[in-house]
Amino acid sequence: MDEERRDAPRVEILGELRGEIMVFQPMAISQISPMGAQIETPFPLHLNSLHDLRLTLGKDSVVVKGRIVHSSISDVEHERVVYRSGVEFVEPSARVAKVIQQFIDSLQADRRGV
Repeated sequence: MDEERRDAPRVEILGELRGEIMVFQPMAISQISPMGAQIETPFPLHLNSLHDLRLTLGKDSVVVKGRIVHSSISDVEHERVVYRSGVEFVEPSARVAKVIQQFIDSLQADRRGV
């Protein structure tokens, strides 16, 4: 018999216990502000649902919690559907807010030719 290697024993579930698993899926960001973003996904997002979003903003990568404020079908091509959703950032940390703002400032400066 194998020696128990767990710090705590597992308890067998009698009946059914449900849960969900979070998996990062690709998305396209079409607009961004310090308060939120508009994203496009190949799957629908439920209104008021909360999601952790991993954003690659230039050389920085951050994870921010976002709440879905609107979602609708944006485009249908052959067998591919694109959903456009509005995401409100929920209490981003000071570091995350700073990275987002710096990214936005950099985009705006590039467009002004600075």
